[in-house]
Order: sequence, then C-alpha cells, then structure tokens
Amino acid sequence: MLIRIPGPHDPRPSEITARSVYLNRRAFMAGSVAAAAAVVGCEAPTEAALKPAPKGQALAAARNQSLSVSDAPTPWDSATTYNNFYEFGTDKADPALHAHTLRPRPWSVEVGGLCHKPKTFDIDELLKLAPLEERVYSLRCVEGWSMVIPWIGYPLAALLKRVEPTGSAKYAEFQTLVDPEQMPGQKPSFFGSSLDWPYVEGLRLDEATHPLTLLTVGMYGHVLPNPNGAPIRIVVPWKYGFKSAKSLVRIRLVADEPKTSWNKAAPNEYGFYSNVNPSVDHPRWSQATERRIGEFRRRKTLMFNGYDQVASLYTGMDLKKQY
Repeated sequence: MLIRIPGPHDPRPSEITARSVYLNRRAFMAGSVAAAAAVVGCEAPTEAALKPAPKGQALAAARNQSLSVSDAPTPWDSATTYNNFYEFGTDKADPALHAHTLRPRPWSVEVGGLCHKPKTFDIDELLKLAPLEERVYSLRCVEGWSMVIPWIGYPLAALLKRVEPTGSAKYAEFQTLVDPEQMPGQKPSFFGSSLDWPYVEGLRLDEATHPLTLLTVGMYGHVLPNPNGAPIRIVVPWKYGFKSAKSLVRIRLVADEPKTSWNKAAPNEYGFYSNVNPSVDHPRWSQATERRIGEFRRRKTLMFNGYDQVASLYTGMDLKKQY
C-alpha cells in the first residue's frame, strides 16, 4: 500500500471541499451514481504532477486601492491549482493538470448582437483598449470556499461602450471557447458530457456595465494562466464564481435573459442572478459561512460578498426568489 505524505502546497483538511458537496454537484451532472463512484475511485494527483501554473508575460498595472480589499492575496500556487474549470474536467486539480493544451494565442473575441458597431477584437487589441489596473477582489465559490485574487483588467463597460449597445439591449451573454482538443473536458464520456457547450453565462446590462465588473486579462502581475481562464475572462466579484466566465470568445448583447449553463443544468440550484447571499442556502448546503483557502476557521459570508455598492441594482427585488 502506498502512503502519500502531504506536500507543502497541499490544502489543509479544513480547506478541502466537503465530500458531500463535491460529489453531489458532480454526480448530478453525470446523472449517474456510477459517475460519482468513478470520482471517488480516482487517485489524487501526485505532488510532482500538480505543479502551479508558470507565470507568463508581465503586465504593468497600477493598483486601484479604492476597489481592492485589504486581505492578503491567496498564494499563486493555490490559486492556480485549486479551480473549477469544467472544460478541463470536474476535479479541482484538472485545470492544473490539463490546461496546458489551451492555446491562448492567437485569440479573438467577437462582440455583437444588439449594438451599432459590432466588432471582433484581437487579444492584443483588447490589452490596449483601456488602461489596465489591478484590483484585489474576494472570490466566493458557490461550493462554500473563497480566495483573494489580485486581478488585472479594466471595466467591461469600456469594451461595451466601443460597440454602442442599442436601446433594445438588456443583457450581455458570454460564451467560452468550444474546442475539445484544447479543452478535453468537453469531450463526451461514457456518462455523457458534464455540461452543454459552449459554456454560457449572462448578466443584466446594468450589472455588466457596473464599475466592479472587470474584463480580466491577468492576475498577480502577469497575463492570465491557462487554469484561470486565459487569455480573457470576466470577474464579477459580488456573484458566485461560476458567473465569471473564462476563456471568452464571444459577447452578445441581447434583449432577453440568456439561458446560462448552470441554470439550464439545475435551475432549482443555480439561479440566473446567483448573487452571494448568506441568507439563501444552496438546496444541499449552507451558504452562511465559507472557508478561505489558507485559513483554518470558517468565516461568515457577507451579502454580495462584501460589495455593498451593488445593492442598488436590486432595489425592489426579492433576492430569495430571484436568486
């Protein structure tokens, strides 16, 4: 029998997602108890195999202190090896193990739909479209864990302004790359695909143009690493992490609420809004507390993940019904 000795970058027991949460979320996707059993039977990757992502090109960006939290950032090693990115697999380690197949250059993002000036932007053009800034945001996963990440980007509003949304545009829809050769988690398995591809997310237009919504091209002073959504993603810090779509190839301005991936997969569990809300539990676990990666004790979850400045977006809404 092999006994694995934990390495210095392994998560503490208190940092590991509860087995019930981990298995339930993934077992429902496969639609089979056998799928859950297969996950249980998988061997954990060795410490040698689970390497932090290499740091790419450095990005110059001044920190926006007024929009940054004061908490210490999560170590790079943890942020790049403990992820949900189902295009590479359903295990937390899968992005770190498999995302090397993603080719972030060349890359372009098509921005269109209900706008006057639709355009396809090259990634290098997007890097220069607006001044880059660093924002240290808290990231809260729907599974009950959190990190603190110094992201680099600029307000998504700057990009949307360039294409001039029409008066009929009420929502922004985001689509990720579909390429099973680059993203092996998109390949159908014996139990079927985990989600419908492409991965689709959406925001109301006033959410998309809020100053906190960040079109993100880097983190920790460098371009985005592959496991974290290279080369471009959005970050919406007051919503659960799955709302922040990664590896974007298309943004569409639309009149009707987009049919988003997790909402289609389990509408009773993952609402369109998915604002961080400690008063609205997931049907299978509490959202009242979270475990910050690197900390021993759980901490209370804050409404809107602590970003109270977005509260006015939801005036008059019942956030327990419109979750």
